[in-house]
Amino acid sequence: MISNSIKNRRAVFPAQYNSQPITKEEVLTILESANWAPTHKRTEPWRFKVFHGISQVALGKFAAETYKQTTENFSEFTYSKFMDNPVKAGCVIAICMQRDPKESLPEWEEIAATAMAVQNMWLTAHEIGIGAYWASPGILKYMDKFIQMEEGEQCLGFFYMGKYDDELPEGTRKSTIEEKTIWV
Repeated sequence: MISNSIKNRRAVFPAQYNSQPITKEEVLTILESANWAPTHKRTEPWRFKVFHGISQVALGKFAAETYKQTTENFSEFTYSKFMDNPVKAGCVIAICMQRDPKESLPEWEEIAATAMAVQNMWLTAHEIGIGAYWASPGILKYMDKFIQMEEGEQCLGFFYMGKYDDELPEGTRKSTIEEKTIWV
């Protein structure tokens, strides 16, 4: 049942990934799920740049060096994380959103549609035993210096994926849905 997957899905971070590879077929299965997200006016704004294999090393170098050049509070720990996390992952996908050139709907709707596409990816990854994590570091605004992006396209995050061995923790919420709902 889908509600079980929704309740049991967790963020699984690069430090938790094992060295088991993610196949291209698994990545394509996950991306195909993204393509079925709801989309107002059928703009289908989600775009993905897949780093799989040697390109993950280049992503790590770019992220670490961009962080070093643009931060005011440099941390060797953060620099190392930027360098190492893409390589620890079985695959990293840059989550991008292509703005409708006609601006036929508000930008937030296209961002929301892209987020729903990522939720589909996350649930599919969870179903096939792949852990995932959506990171949104400040360096995203510089991604056009590393990968080709179309006019009106922006990077919203990195979707790290990897296989893992540990049991996932039980989920918690700070409050119940009843505390967040008013029936009118």
